[in-house]
Amino acid sequence: MERALENLMYSLRWLLAPIYLGLSLAVLMLGIKFFQELFHAFPNILAMPEVDLILLTLTLIDIALVGGLLVMVMLSGYENFVSALNITGNTEKLSWLGKIDSGGLKSKVAASIVAISSIHLLKVFMNAANIEPEKIKWYVIIHLTFVGSAFAMGYLDKITRKPGDNL
Repeated sequence: MERALENLMYSLRWLLAPIYLGLSLAVLMLGIKFFQELFHAFPNILAMPEVDLILLTLTLIDIALVGGLLVMVMLSGYENFVSALNITGNTEKLSWLGKIDSGGLKSKVAASIVAISSIHLLKVFMNAANIEPEKIKWYVIIHLTFVGSAFAMGYLDKITRKPGDNL
């Protein structure tokens, strides 16, 4: 009975596979939004103030970072929690694939969130003349919370790692 229950629980990890596949749809949506932003900007590029162009560029970087984060979570999560990826043939394998454990993935997600938050905060600062100081203060507090959380997670991971662990 115990063995059957353990086998069932182990098999249920496959319920995560559609979730990771669903993240690929989120990447597709980000790609569509990325190009939508570009196509909206091109007709007005010569009349666009430099600050607006910088804000647009930061938005595009933000979208790219979120897309990269989704790919990392999608592939590493699948490989850590569902099944190893068997990539064969002429397909180029990403160098980090198979090297990120769940703790490393958590740290990389936290670092990515800090990077995304940094870009968002830079966009807020670039547009500070149009934003209430109270809101700017809260953006900074939220960003510092992300930074503190990422630092704490990294520190906890460091002190709990066994010697010889790579990630």
